[in-house]
Amino acid sequence: MKNFNFIAMAVATLVAGLWGFAPGASAQGVSISTNVVDYAESGGANVEAAYGVTRHWSLNAGMKYDSGGDVRQQLYSFGGRFWPWYTYSGWWLGAKMQYQEFNRRVDWGERATEGDRYGAGFAGGYSRMLSKHLNVDLGLGVWAGKVKYVTYACATCGRRVDSGTKYFLLPNDIMIALSFIF
Repeated sequence: MKNFNFIAMAVATLVAGLWGFAPGASAQGVSISTNVVDYAESGGANVEAAYGVTRHWSLNAGMKYDSGGDVRQQLYSFGGRFWPWYTYSGWWLGAKMQYQEFNRRVDWGERATEGDRYGAGFAGGYSRMLSKHLNVDLGLGVWAGKVKYVTYACATCGRRVDSGTKYFLLPNDIMIALSFIF
């Protein structure tokens, strides 16, 4: 997780920048959300901040960190959503750029793979308003890009058995998220 400090600082700066625009925003211009599916799947902490720039568009910045189990990762994203009806209400389509640094054990812990993924993600979903300040977001998406990886014979020995760069297409944004809007 060599790039964690740099990337965390960049995302924090971006979120703080979005937050800085909030006082001049119209009502319900900023949201903070967390995906419950990520907690249930791997126990990974995640947060996404969004800023409604117009009635139909919002900018999103998110991060996810997971250090337990067979997969350890940190993921950072920045993108936008189009809302046909109104920001934070109803159906939405989204696109984003994403970076992930990962380490995972495979073959029942006998092999380990680590690497970096970067690419673009596309998703769609629905946001259901529960109250003036609370939403439930449902969504599903994919992301595609390039991965640079190294595979080791075991998690602790350090003997390389494979390495390279290849393209990928993976499911992403499987979400049931709680969003606080203010």
